[in-house]
Amino acid sequence: MRITNKNFIPDRSRPGLTTTATGIVSRQGTGGNWATLGRRRKRRGGRRLQRRQGKEQCRRVEVRVGTLNVGTMTGKGREVADMMERRKVDMLCVQETKWKGSKARNIGGGFKLFYHGVDGKRNGVGVILKEEYSKSVVEVKRVSDRVMIVKVEVEGMMINVISAYAPQVGCEMEEKERFWSELDEVVDGVPRKERLVIGADFNGHVGEGNRGDEEVMGRYGFKERNVEGQMVVDFAKRMEMAVVNTYFKKKEDHREFL
Repeated sequence: MRITNKNFIPDRSRPGLTTTATGIVSRQGTGGNWATLGRRRKRRGGRRLQRRQGKEQCRRVEVRVGTLNVGTMTGKGREVADMMERRKVDMLCVQETKWKGSKARNIGGGFKLFYHGVDGKRNGVGVILKEEYSKSVVEVKRVSDRVMIVKVEVEGMMINVISAYAPQVGCEMEEKERFWSELDEVVDGVPRKERLVIGADFNGHVGEGNRGDEEVMGRYGFKERNVEGQMVVDFAKRMEMAVVNTYFKKKEDHREFL
């Protein structure tokens, strides 16, 4: 699931790629963050910004960001690298890596994985960066085996990429609350002038339609909203973010947890 701010302009030219999104962000202006959950501007301001960008030839940075639950990274490094190359993904948040430790490792094809895990049998998160971006990493914070953040400088702009893996349906509420508390704290720690991208497996459905939640999501969610999906919507409202991949229609065979 991807969540982002209103400064993030989704590229809908390839709507079938539900695990990826292209973000075009002006270097000028400091209005919020963007992500697979990201801080948003109020709609009126967002429209003004886009119109101004259309009239003024602001310098813009285009980055393709994705998220993927890999099940395990063991034996999949080159496969994931090839997928990123094929789909032209610059930064990929991965969940359920099932790798123990806090390290960085080249996975082939010019891609580097920054990861964190405490158990080789469950959980684990990571962020994979294309070589040109892996050389510009400013900071890596490994919060838990469900949340980590990588800060990258791209043409003078700070982009914070969070990979998150929410507890599954059936997990204890205490574990779920701990996850959301960790994510809240990480997002709150990102300065407003910096961009933010969250690529996550939130293990929930936000549901189809957006009545009453138009400020944080589009109409193209999936199935009926469940408790975990409501937590995602509540988080988006709390952090002034938007669920990006509910704003465009997806092919049936590409639908995931949204």
